[in-house]
Amino acid sequence: MNTLQSHYLKAKEVLPGGVNSSTRFNKAIGKPFYVSKGRGSRVWDIEGKEYIDMCCAHGAGLLGNAHPAIDGALRRAASIGYVNSFETEYHEELARRVCGYIPCADRVRFCSSGSEATLHLIRACRAFTGKEKIIRIEGHFHGYHEMIYIGGQPPRSEFGRNRSEPYIESPGIPKEYAQFIIPVPYNDREALAAAVNDHAHETAMLIMEPVNFNCAGITPEPGYLAFVRELTRDNDIVLFFDEIQSSFKKSLGGAQADFGVIPDVCTIGKALGGGLPLSAFCGRAEIMDIFQPVGPVQHSGTFNAHLVPVLAGLAFLDEAARPDFYPSLRSLEDRFHAGIDAIIHDYGLSMTVTHHGARFNMLLGRTEPALRYEDTFCHDSRLFLEILKSCWERGVYFHDYGGGPAHHGYSIKHTNDDIDRVLTVLHDVLYIYQNSLQMHAEAMEVL
Repeated sequence: MNTLQSHYLKAKEVLPGGVNSSTRFNKAIGKPFYVSKGRGSRVWDIEGKEYIDMCCAHGAGLLGNAHPAIDGALRRAASIGYVNSFETEYHEELARRVCGYIPCADRVRFCSSGSEATLHLIRACRAFTGKEKIIRIEGHFHGYHEMIYIGGQPPRSEFGRNRSEPYIESPGIPKEYAQFIIPVPYNDREALAAAVNDHAHETAMLIMEPVNFNCAGITPEPGYLAFVRELTRDNDIVLFFDEIQSSFKKSLGGAQADFGVIPDVCTIGKALGGGLPLSAFCGRAEIMDIFQPVGPVQHSGTFNAHLVPVLAGLAFLDEAARPDFYPSLRSLEDRFHAGIDAIIHDYGLSMTVTHHGARFNMLLGRTEPALRYEDTFCHDSRLFLEILKSCWERGVYFHDYGGGPAHHGYSIKHTNDDIDRVLTVLHDVLYIYQNSLQMHAEAMEVL
């Protein structure tokens, strides 16, 4: 029995499934991926094997592992005393910088996770509008809590009734919560207009990922976001961009700056903490001032905006504001996608790799990018897990996400040599599975 398997057996005795987050059980390798250390673009497992990290903390590690700027922030926090549950001058500094970068942000509040951020901002939107229902886009993800983990990614077997009976995505969520959710397809103006026409009087917000990183990286069709902005504004519905993933991946202003469409409120996170737990929710002053002590809505927590991630957030923004930061990421983006597109073309694969900034998604079974959630049903999760395992065996770590077409990426510490090595591994692995991919594509055509 190897060290990884031995540790997994011990961990299962004290942790459910041996993990602290359900998706850390890696279905591709049949166990969690236990890491002993990380530096730059690399991680090492507990047996000492080295991997190129193409997970990058699910998008939080945009600076790579153990970045010197974050190390400096930790030392600075230690010198202050790791104080928490107090406001400091650094909180105001970070908030002011976020408001300067994120177009919709007049005010900001900090928390630890993306799920926290969407939970509290949904509450504020309901209080501000006096309405309770939520229009949401199928395929988009907004956290694991009861208010929104409904109707987003139903399995294919349940999809047919999702728009009339929103699918509850985890046991333990009362079925009564589904009455507040109105699912609509992405990039479908007619369906959205119909939902707004029927439900505007009872709808507090429309929540969406401007780029659907959590399912195939689906991007908005030209003009779609502008249409959403106009429709929500005309019907007194708060437009809520969930940018936990898209923030800072392509620019300091997030996807709302990238696409030139400004929502009323948004959540940001992942990369903001430089690898430490830091998220935020922000928006127009009149909505954000609904929170106590200005307004009546409660938002509090002992570890909200702990000094350590706040200082790390300032360090991250210092790095991201460097003139070479985003050009360097764009160079890696161009190199990777030119390479993977060439592999797909040369092998004639039924596969697309969509991207927005430093994150990308791989979808099997299509030659054109998906436009809505149901377009991703062509994806073969079982085959994809085999592909990811083969990459892992060759020293490239892609997280598995259960085999779904979720997101992967790279950091500012990845090099051209790293990207070339990843492409070499993908070239070799996709060659092995070329026939399987072709058979899958033919089966999809029959269906």
